[in-house]
Amino acid sequence: MPTTSLPWTRHHILSLADFTTAEYDTVLRTAASFREVLSRRTKKVPTLQGQVVANLFFEPSTRTRSSFELAAKRLSADTLNFATATSSMTKGETILDTAKTYLAMGCDIMVIRHQQAGVPNAIAAEMDRLGTRVSVLNAGDGQHEHPSQGLLDLFTIASLIDSDNPRLELLKGKKIAIVGDIVHSRVARSNIWSLIASGAEVHLAAPPTLLPQLFAEYVSDEQREVSCPPLPTPNSPLPTPQLFVHWQLEPALRDADFVMTLRLQKERMTANLLPSLREYHQMFGITREALRLCKSNVKVLHPGPVNRGVEISSDLMDDPEFSLIQAQVTSGVAVRMALLYLIGSGKV
Repeated sequence: MPTTSLPWTRHHILSLADFTTAEYDTVLRTAASFREVLSRRTKKVPTLQGQVVANLFFEPSTRTRSSFELAAKRLSADTLNFATATSSMTKGETILDTAKTYLAMGCDIMVIRHQQAGVPNAIAAEMDRLGTRVSVLNAGDGQHEHPSQGLLDLFTIASLIDSDNPRLELLKGKKIAIVGDIVHSRVARSNIWSLIASGAEVHLAAPPTLLPQLFAEYVSDEQREVSCPPLPTPNSPLPTPQLFVHWQLEPALRDADFVMTLRLQKERMTANLLPSLREYHQMFGITREALRLCKSNVKVLHPGPVNRGVEISSDLMDDPEFSLIQAQVTSGVAVRMALLYLIGSGKV
C-alpha cells in the first residue's frame, strides 16, 4: 500500500503540462504499489471507503470509463456513472448544473470526459469557486489532453524497463516515435508533455494534414524534418525537449525504442484529410516490415480503440513479442487507482 508521506499537493488533475518530476515519480511509485494489490487474491483495499467517485462521461468510452470505475471500486469507493443520453441534459440542463447535482449528492471526486476542450477545467473552477473539496480529474477533453492515458503509457514503458522501480529517468535518451493522427489526439499531447519531461527523444510522424500547424511550420521543405523549439509551458518550465517532426515514417522509426501509434479519429475529421485508409496504411501503418527500421527489441503501444489494418497490422497488434497494448489496459487500472488515491486520500 502507498504511504501518505509521498509528495503530493495537487487537488485536481487536468493536464500534464505543469507536472513536476516529483509528481511523475509519485504517480509511478504509487501505481506500482497498486499493481501489486491487483495481483493478490483479494484485489480490494479500503483506501477510499465512504467516498463517492462520479464518472461524468459526456462522450462514449469503453476503456477509460470502465478502467476508472474498476479503479474506484478496487479502492472501496462508491461510484456514480453518468450517461448523456439518459440524463436531464436531454431536457436542457447545463453541464455545470449537472456537476452541481452530483455535488449535492455528496460526490468527492468527479472524473470528467467531454468532446469539448476545457470542460473539466471549467467544472474544477466552479467547484473551487463554491468552496468545495471536490477534486476533478480530466479523463479526456476534446483535442486538449488525456492525462491518465499519458501517465499509464509512461508507467507501461517504465515498468518494462524496471518493473520493481518504475521512474521517469528510465526513459532518458530513449527514442520514442508517435505516429498517426496527432492533430486530433489529446493522447499525443499528454504523451508529448510526459516524454519531454523524461528526457526522451520524441519523433512525431504524420501526413501534414494530420499534424498541428504549430508543428507543421517547423518542417523544412527540403529535409521534411527539423528539431523543434520547446513547447510553451503555462506554469513551470520543462526540460528542453528533443522533439522532431516528420512527414515520412522512416526517419521517425529508425532506431526507435518504442512506437506509439494513434487511432485515426474519423469522427473528428470535418474535411477529407486523407486520400484513403489504404494509402494511409501503406505510408504510415505500423507493420512487421516497418519495425525492421527500429531497434530489435522495439515495443508498440496504442491507446485504443484500434482500427485494425489501418494504424497497425492485425497480426502485429496481437503479437506479445512486440505489442504492449494489453499491458496498457492492465496498467490503466493501477495508474487510475493511484490518481484517485492521490487526490482522494486527503478527504478521508
